Amino acid sequence: MEYNMIFPRELDKVKENRTPTVICGGTVEYHGPHCSYGCDTLVAEGLIKKLAEKKEIMIAPSIYYSPSSYAVADETSGTVHIEEDVFEAYLFGIFMNMLDAGLRNIYVVIHHQFEQESLMPMTLSYMKAAKRATMRYLEKTQGRGWWGSESYADYYANLGGGDDPFSWIKVIPTMSTEVQNATGYDHAGKYECSILMALYPEAVDLDRLGEREHWFTKSATEASVELGNEMVEKSLEYLKDRIV
Repeated sequence: MEYNMIFPRELDKVKENRTPTVICGGTVEYHGPHCSYGCDTLVAEGLIKKLAEKKEIMIAPSIYYSPSSYAVADETSGTVHIEEDVFEAYLFGIFMNMLDAGLRNIYVVIHHQFEQESLMPMTLSYMKAAKRATMRYLEKTQGRGWWGSESYADYYANLGGGDDPFSWIKVIPTMSTEVQNATGYDHAGKYECSILMALYPEAVDLDRLGEREHWFTKSATEASVELGNEMVEKSLEYLKDRIV
């Protein structure tokens, strides 16, 4: 089920059942001469589309342009980088609209700079915008001082559950630390090429590796669909349990 293709009746059911709404947070970023610019987004999208075959979720349109950073290559490389404050303001608007619409189980899934689930600028932008939007929504609908009111006397008992407003929007990696340790994780190397090949084989062309030399792409010669399928399987097991 895709948000941009459904009708109000279906959206009403999503809200009533708290069906997970999933946004793939991606980038347009240089990944060497052999991987497409949409690599990070495509990995997330490919996994979420496969997840939708296993459980009911609503897939919202992906967000491609983001704070990808110029850590890998400069502005002439084709990477599109959006400054964090601009991006956060954009996300804040998206999240506010989703909360206003009545969505209460939103997941952002990211495959960019999420090694060992460390928090980098793009991920932090999503997290900060999510908390700001939630706080603003609560103030708007329940007034200032909402948390101190008697209606929230069970706040701590509900932490982490569906009635915890700060669990309405969650930002998670495509691959947990445990999955990364079990398979591997890199940028345009053996592991990322493998999982991208398994999901979108047309997005990887290993014959182009020699066109430009980078330390981070050298291991890509060892990439394989077999390894990619293992990474996909383990990632899906994690996502199936994490997105509920």
